[in-house]
This record gives sequence, structure tokens and C-alpha cells, in this order.
Amino acid sequence: MEDRSTLLRQLRIDRGSEPASGGYGRIWLAAAAIVLIAAGLTWFWMRPTGAPVHIAVAQAVTQDGAAAAGSILDASGYVVARRQATVASKITDKMVELNIEEGDHVKAGQIIAKLDDTNIRASLEQAKAQLSFAKAGLEETQVNLANAQRDFDRQKRLAADHFVSQAAVDNSQTTFDALRAQLATQRRNVEVAERGMNVAERNIDDTTVRAPFAGVVTVKAAQPGEIVSPISAGGGFTRTGIGTIVDMDSLEIQVDVNENFINRVQPDQHVAAKLNAYPDWQIPAHVIAVIPTADRSKGTVLVRIGLDQKDARILPEMGVRVSFLAADASKDAGQAAAGVRLPGNAVQATGSTGVVFVVHESTLERRAVRLGSRSGDEITVSSGLAAGERVAVGDFAALEDGAKIRIEP
Repeated sequence: MEDRSTLLRQLRIDRGSEPASGGYGRIWLAAAAIVLIAAGLTWFWMRPTGAPVHIAVAQAVTQDGAAAAGSILDASGYVVARRQATVASKITDKMVELNIEEGDHVKAGQIIAKLDDTNIRASLEQAKAQLSFAKAGLEETQVNLANAQRDFDRQKRLAADHFVSQAAVDNSQTTFDALRAQLATQRRNVEVAERGMNVAERNIDDTTVRAPFAGVVTVKAAQPGEIVSPISAGGGFTRTGIGTIVDMDSLEIQVDVNENFINRVQPDQHVAAKLNAYPDWQIPAHVIAVIPTADRSKGTVLVRIGLDQKDARILPEMGVRVSFLAADASKDAGQAAAGVRLPGNAVQATGSTGVVFVVHESTLERRAVRLGSRSGDEITVSSGLAAGERVAVGDFAALEDGAKIRIEP
């Protein structure tokens, strides 16, 4: 028994002699916290800062037909539209609706105005009533004619059997012939009534004024409530036009060339044009035709010049200067550098000048540039920026010279 008790005591675990391991756990926890704090501080100091921007790279472009030193003749003229119309109504009436404003784009056949059709609709209803009356008269005559035909046939049979005289037969035939002639008249009356109704329907159509072709409204000449007419009326209270529509695709340049130098101008010759409103913008063009007559009072010959580049900035009646190029000069000018091309949202434009923010590593440089032509979502920078330079695209309100930026993909 004592040996068993001894053995049991030897197998008992002494709790008081366990090693103190809690100190090592606290050390590891402290080390982990220090590592996390260090990582957080490192991320805080190394994180990207500044305004988020995208990058646009300036692309070099060339301008076809740019003017060079080879200009053989300079002249001035104006931009004109070959296709424009002052739209008017076909009838004299009061306008009740106008659907155009200056600057509106209209399509061919689009309704631009409506006139008062109250009286014309009353005339149409009258014409319809006259047509119905003529058709009713025609039906009545047809019934009477059929009856006269039967009576005439009956009288002829009775006369053959000597029951009636020849005079009765003749009277029956006269009645029949008269009704037949009346039937022909009634048919003509029906045709006349139909034509009258067609005229009234056409007058109804004339109360709706439509655009003759697609273009832009440049003049609004009348207001609802005014009397409009296709002809001029006395008193000054009648409008002869509703509005003017210009086909912007038909714009061209017309210049007067001194007759002493007209031998320097040839059809299809390359021309460089500059609008007075945009003197730094060079527009490629070509000679369409030399009008074969001279102006005796001015000693000039009219030359038509076609624009090779369409742009919304080119407006009718703008002043323009043109340079007629020699054949060799026009070939060389096709390779002349015309600046760089950028997305439109990369430039803060103000008229013919603008501002871009050039990217240097992670900072910005504010730079003023001169702008050229605009095509769709792209704009040409004629000076102030070199090809290959990177430009920031972002919120201009958050960008400034020397600001830190964060480049996003």
C-alpha cells in the first residue's frame, strides 16, 4: 500500500513549478504592433498624392495647302453661301405658329411655320358640299334619262302599231336627247366641283410653310400674329419673308482679283485662306472657277474659291484674305508643320488662345498656347507646345502651376 501511495505521489503534477510563459507572449504582441505601425507610416508617406489626372500626348500634324513664301498673288474677299433662301408663304395670310429661331438647324421638308387656315377650311367644306350637290344632280339626271329611254322605246312600239302619232314619238325622242345632254353637263359639273375641292385642299397645304432644304436659320423675319405674303404690300405691315435658311455645306469664298493679274489664277489652283476673325488659322482651299466677265467700274474679275476644310467657325459674309500659290509652293506647303493635335478636354480654350498643363514627372507646368482649327473632339495647337509633350487631362479647377498630381491609367 505504501509503495502504491508513493508511486501515485510521484505521478502528481506540481502546478506551482510551471514555467512563466506569459512574458514572451506580450513581447511578440508588442513586436507585431510595431511592425503594423511602421507599415502604416510607410504607406502614409509613400502613398500617391495630388489631383488625379489622365495623360494626353501631343501628336504632330501637317496642314495641307499651308501658305508658303511661294504666294504669287494675294487678294481679299468674303465668305458666301451658294445656297440660301428667304422662305416665304405662297399665300397672304396671318401667321399663327413659328417654329424657328436664329441658329436652329432644320431639315429639308421640316415645318417651320403655320398660317391661319380657318377661312380656307371653310372654303374646302363649301367645295365638298358643291361636289356632293353636283353628284346628286348627276344621279337625278341618270334616273330621268333611264325613264325617258323607256318612254321613247314604248312610243316607238306604239307608233309601229299605229296607236300613237309620229309627233308623240318625236316629243319622246326630244325629251330623251335633252336628258342625255343634261347628263353630260352634270358630269362636267361634277368634274368642276372636284377641281374646286382640289384647289381648296392645295390652299390648305399652302398654310404650312416647310424648309426647302437642310441648313441653319440665320434670320427670323416674322412673328406669330403678323400678316405674311409672297408679294410686297403697302403700309409696311405685311412681311414678305418668314426667315432665311443657309446651307452651310455650300459655303465658299468669292474674291475680286485685279484684271491685270488674273492671268496668275487658274482653276484647281491651291489657295491658302485666312479669316479676318482668325488671322492665325490657315485654311486650305482651291480655285473653283474664274467668272468669265470683268467688272468695268472696278476693273476686277470675280473668282470662286472652294474650302477644303469645313468648320463651324466659318460663317457667311466673313471677311477673308487669300493667297494664290504657285504649283511648286503648294506641293511643299503640304508638308509644312501645322502644330500638334490634342483632345479638346486637354485645353482650356478662350477664343484663339488657351492654356494647357504640361506634365513633368509628378508636377505641372501651366503654359499658354495658341489654338488652330477644331475637328470633332480634337483641337490643333499651332504654337506653344511641341510634339511628344505630355499634357494633363482633368478638372482644371484643381490644377495649377507647380501642383502635385497623381497620374491615373
